[in-house]
Amino acid sequence: MAISGDYPQPVYVNGFSCKNCTDVENAKKHIDPAHPKSGPFDVNADTDPTRNQAVRFGGRLSGLEGASSAASATSAQAVEPGRVLNISV
Repeated sequence: MAISGDYPQPVYVNGFSCKNCTDVENAKKHIDPAHPKSGPFDVNADTDPTRNQAVRFGGRLSGLEGASSAASATSAQAVEPGRVLNISV
């Protein structure tokens, strides 16, 4: 008979998927169990080595890493769907 410290099914605490008691304790403190070095509410996420950016730009685009996506989201919301028609072929 094997004794495991993991739960048979993940439980969710504060929106985080937890596999064991340690994960549950971290989630109660609002620390992501998948990335505990990010700290509560991901305050240290920029310096967490376990987090990787999905895309890394190089060359002329390397300066765009610090650009926020909020600006592009705001400009996308300014154009309402159905107001612009692209007729290029």
